[in-house]
Amino acid sequence: MISILIVGKGNVGTLLNEAFHSIETLNVQWISSRDLITIPKTDITIIAVSDDAIETVSSKISTDFVVHTSGSMPLSALKNNTRKGVFYPLQTFSKNKKVDFTQIPFCLEATTEKDEKLLEKLAGFLSKKIYHISSEQRKAIHVAAVFANNFTNHMYKIAHDICNTHQIPIEILNPLINETAEKIKVLPPALAQTGPAIRKDVATIKNHLFLLTEKQQEIYTILTKSIQNDT
Repeated sequence: MISILIVGKGNVGTLLNEAFHSIETLNVQWISSRDLITIPKTDITIIAVSDDAIETVSSKISTDFVVHTSGSMPLSALKNNTRKGVFYPLQTFSKNKKVDFTQIPFCLEATTEKDEKLLEKLAGFLSKKIYHISSEQRKAIHVAAVFANNFTNHMYKIAHDICNTHQIPIEILNPLINETAEKIKVLPPALAQTGPAIRKDVATIKNHLFLLTEKQQEIYTILTKSIQNDT
């Protein structure tokens, strides 16, 4: 039986708590980062808080093994005086959206081989996609993930705005969005790229810009130039 304390009731903490509670061989406790007065002794304390709170929260914890779940913060961000590690699930999390943990890669780091094995065992209850990743590698993964997820989602938001402006149902784009995501599983993104930018279709690009707001025009122009300069 592995005992776990999850600190933090945001998106990551909430969904990890739900996932771990479904496993009978785990003893899981869950508290807010504001409730650090009496911290129970556990095998692993998982800090699932915002990046700027990791140092402060970890400095108040004295359990034997403390890990954080951040993709962008190094292991050294932990300020506890005991053993340290990282337990980073590479996925976007929202409390109101269930995720399939079996498909989520876990990026692990620890200061000892024994602790790495313990994190492997814990991650293995949820997923078989387990990677040993250094702090520097995890930074690179995180910025790549920002491009692949956060920036892409912002593009969806702009597409949503354009559709709303012209009274077009947003779901009309869903098959295209799905195909784009599926295509890069079998083709390198450079080979999957289509559209007026890579074709250097000046007339279509001008027509598109005419339909957009000034802010949208700026983003469209930057992305168009980036695609063209990358080919």
